[in-house]
Amino acid sequence: MRLAQPFRRLAVQFDAIRLRDEIAQLPDSAWAAHPGGIPGNSALRLISVDGGENDGTDGPMHATPHLARLPYVRQVLASFGVVWSRSRLLRLDAGAVVPGHSDINRHWFSRVRVHIPVVTQPAVRFHCGGESVHMAAGEAWIFDNWRLHGVEHAGDAPRIHLVADTSGSAAFWRFAAESGTPGVRTREVPFDPQLDAAPLTERAIPPVVMSPAEVELLLADLRAELAVLDGSADSRARLSQYRGLLDALMRDWRQLHALHGEQANGWTAFEQLRDGVRAAATGLGADIVVASNGVAANRVLEGRVLRPCLSLERVVAARPARPVFIVAAPRSGSTLLFETLAASHSVATLGGEAHWLVEGIPSLRPGAPGVESNRLTAREATVAVAARIISGIVAHRVDAGGRAAGAEPALRLLEKTPKNVLRIPFIDRVFPDALFVFLWRDPRGNLASIMDAWAAGRWQTYPRLDGFDGPWSLLLPPSWETMRGRSLQEIAAFQWQSANRIALDDLAQLPSERWTSVRYEDLVADPRGTIERLCRFSGIDFDAALDLRVRGALPLSRYTHSAPDADKWRRREREVLAVLPTVRATWERLEALAPAAPARGGPVRSRIAG
Repeated sequence: MRLAQPFRRLAVQFDAIRLRDEIAQLPDSAWAAHPGGIPGNSALRLISVDGGENDGTDGPMHATPHLARLPYVRQVLASFGVVWSRSRLLRLDAGAVVPGHSDINRHWFSRVRVHIPVVTQPAVRFHCGGESVHMAAGEAWIFDNWRLHGVEHAGDAPRIHLVADTSGSAAFWRFAAESGTPGVRTREVPFDPQLDAAPLTERAIPPVVMSPAEVELLLADLRAELAVLDGSADSRARLSQYRGLLDALMRDWRQLHALHGEQANGWTAFEQLRDGVRAAATGLGADIVVASNGVAANRVLEGRVLRPCLSLERVVAARPARPVFIVAAPRSGSTLLFETLAASHSVATLGGEAHWLVEGIPSLRPGAPGVESNRLTAREATVAVAARIISGIVAHRVDAGGRAAGAEPALRLLEKTPKNVLRIPFIDRVFPDALFVFLWRDPRGNLASIMDAWAAGRWQTYPRLDGFDGPWSLLLPPSWETMRGRSLQEIAAFQWQSANRIALDDLAQLPSERWTSVRYEDLVADPRGTIERLCRFSGIDFDAALDLRVRGALPLSRYTHSAPDADKWRRREREVLAVLPTVRATWERLEALAPAAPARGGPVRSRIAG
């Protein structure tokens, strides 16, 4: 935060010896390397995002377990009567230096840093805005961290400061203003053994999309300070363009916010606007600086606005841990497997097939630029897309009883949408720890079932496709256009072959411990053995509900077209046999699968027989 002067000592004194003795009780393992990698600089977190071992500044702030062990530190923080953001102990080794720098990120626009030296020496000097001071033990200081500042430690022992960030209340700023005036007495704050203080901490979660008002405030402040390193006509022209770029961002951000608010369906548009401004600023801002501290304008623009204006990474960080995706060709029994595993009370689902999760995003629908089918790769999994998918999952997850499950970490997400068999690299990018259960079915029965589905007309996915006559059913593989005018059995073989071949190729790129396979016929013949193996692989609990489900023959799935029968395919025997040679190579690859299904107590290997 900018201040009227580089330093201001506050009129308060703390017991440095008590602070030192408390801190000395903490183990050395509690100290972590400085996030900026400054040699000789380490930190011990007291207040952090979610109370964890992190150095974030966006998110609900909670006391860490370290602060719980420091009663006087809690009293010191609480004595200011303010709401604290990130707060730490900062340790600087003897001889170390904190290089000169300016704090330019959004966090610092409205927050000041309070320094309370705990262990120090006169040889420790703090520099800011051309001035230099030694902050003595037990004192409290604030300074203008927008200006260039740094520290030199010429002493012979480590220096430790209690450092806490706050925007400050009105009373705090009155106290700060009065602290430097004549006649104001320094207030002493001794340790009170009867007081169990609880400092106030920031709990507000910043919006995913920064409000137009804040964008305008931050940009207007930056705009007013822009300057060029030389006065050439070319530099002045680029400065004018740069200001125009900031003005355009203010206006377009407000328009997008009026259209979408914070809704996930607008995140991609916000991302495109931000990235476009970032690219344009890179070309324009080569010699444009902020006049008051000489920092490059692009650095300030990035840290103050472009990075925090769209907090999609925070959404992505909330993704479910180790979700389980069932991937399979259409009509191969994936619903039966899904409904069986979903009986476990350790599982959350999206209630059934979630076609909306991906195709609810316009940029991922067939026909969008670069998307000609249901095939998606890592390229399409942008941060905005990943954030939107994760937010959709959190909003729609339900437990085994159909109750909203939200982000409940104890429940493992189980998902099954047939089109996902063509999206394994995409899913892998969004969920880097996802597990895949690859279900396959003898092509004779599978091809006959695909043809029955087309004939029934119940599984139409695309009523109209340019380049195909009539509605399309089931998944849409790459090169679907080649099926125009083909027979029903040729289309079925094309879908079966595409789904299984692409899945095999994609899964081969993943570590073997992240996927396993299962044959539909084995699931039907031995439900208990098959499900127990899959539970060991996936971490899904084989609980009483799941045990009950597999005690006998599995019930029919919700999408069963007609009762299972091993010879049912023979009703379409002539059509199936006509195309069977075209899929034989992929069938042989499937028959050769011998998946490793790691058990919790050790590996379990199972041959999926052909």
